[in-house]
Amino acid sequence: MAACSVVETLEQKAKQWACEVHSEEFATQMDNADPLKELRGEFSIPKVQDLPYIDESMVSDRKQDDCVYMCGNSLGLKPKAIHETLNRELEKWSKIGVYGHTMGEMPWAWCEDVVKEDVARIVGADPEEVSIMNGLTINLHLLLISFYRPTPTRHKVLIEAHSFPSDHYAVESQIRLHGYDPETSMICLEPREGEETLRTEDIVKVIEDEGDSIAVIAWTGVQYYTGQLFDMETIVQKGHSKGCYVGFDLAHAAGNVPLRLHDWGVDYACWCTYKYLNSGAGCIAGAFIHEKHADNDFPKLSGWWGHKLTSRFQMDNKMDRSRGVAGYRVSNAPPMLCACLEASVQVFAKTSMEDLRHKSVQLTGYLEHLLKTAYPKNDSGKPFIEIITPADPAQRGAQLSIKFSVPIGKVFEELKKRAVVLDKREPNVLRVAPAPIYNSFTDVFRFVKLLGESMHAASVTSF
Repeated sequence: MAACSVVETLEQKAKQWACEVHSEEFATQMDNADPLKELRGEFSIPKVQDLPYIDESMVSDRKQDDCVYMCGNSLGLKPKAIHETLNRELEKWSKIGVYGHTMGEMPWAWCEDVVKEDVARIVGADPEEVSIMNGLTINLHLLLISFYRPTPTRHKVLIEAHSFPSDHYAVESQIRLHGYDPETSMICLEPREGEETLRTEDIVKVIEDEGDSIAVIAWTGVQYYTGQLFDMETIVQKGHSKGCYVGFDLAHAAGNVPLRLHDWGVDYACWCTYKYLNSGAGCIAGAFIHEKHADNDFPKLSGWWGHKLTSRFQMDNKMDRSRGVAGYRVSNAPPMLCACLEASVQVFAKTSMEDLRHKSVQLTGYLEHLLKTAYPKNDSGKPFIEIITPADPAQRGAQLSIKFSVPIGKVFEELKKRAVVLDKREPNVLRVAPAPIYNSFTDVFRFVKLLGESMHAASVTSF
């Protein structure tokens, strides 16, 4: 859905309801017509009065209201069912102790299997291609051990210049472990001068020009800073045509946009579950290895949990490795964390990524339209904003990254006073992410209104 068609759709609905797109009435009508509106009730929305940093004088008339939470790209909200799933396992531990390893709704010895199928559906994979294990960066290292096997003629890794620091650190350390120098073995791709995001054509050209020397394309699904959604399918196809392995960090993509890891032929991928997947801070991560690599003989680290379950407890110290990504597990998954993830994927199971994406395109398009209309860059001298996330809905997920004409730190502080939750990323961006699984059109309307108050306050106090 093109940006113009989103606005056209909103305008058509406004005409149908005899109201203005920029009115709260319109936001309310959109929420009433939202087929996914009931999902919001599955989550705990922080109340205004419970947040730190609020200014009592600014929120006195809405202290009992839900806050405006636009930070699902950093930490998703708590599913209410977590109390049930987590307490179930705590009670089991209390009542039957060690027998909990093999009994109950989530036997601890294979607790990851309880959530694996739902997570696989979310990332577009077969369940056998997915494992729930470790943390994201640990999984990235485990995967790179297998897929980064440099030779004198093919030792480079293609990565975004501004990829998340952890990805850079992992790639740099893997390169050094093999005796190569990141200065010569990392291709760090920058946007064109004067541009904020990368063009697919430029990514493709680098692969075409450098592909014969690239061992791994270690890319991201959605860029954490700009919110750009990359054309993963094209990157995979081009990388494979040049003999490169292609893998993705999906921290900001899993649960945000539809993924087709199996169909696209992605070699490997990893992701966290505490952003759009709402499992809780620092919760367990996921990993993917395509079925075509299930019987590979690549180098890999070994641990007890990578051993086949059928022979794991023979304890003969003879590794009988599970096929595929399951063989990459080194330790048993923590059942309490799997129980937290279970509560979230139960909500995702009530809808589909396609339906969530449909709402997300409208929700983010609505946000973009209100921002551009309310705070345009012109000659009036009024504070304005600049959205650096691509305008094309096909090139973004739920997040819009915004720059300001007034001091960003002051805007951020003013928003916190007004019970708006989002995050600031250096050097000069606020990330706003209306997550379709729990955010509403009214949330977006209120955010834009409170942003105006905050920008005005920031501009007044900046002199």
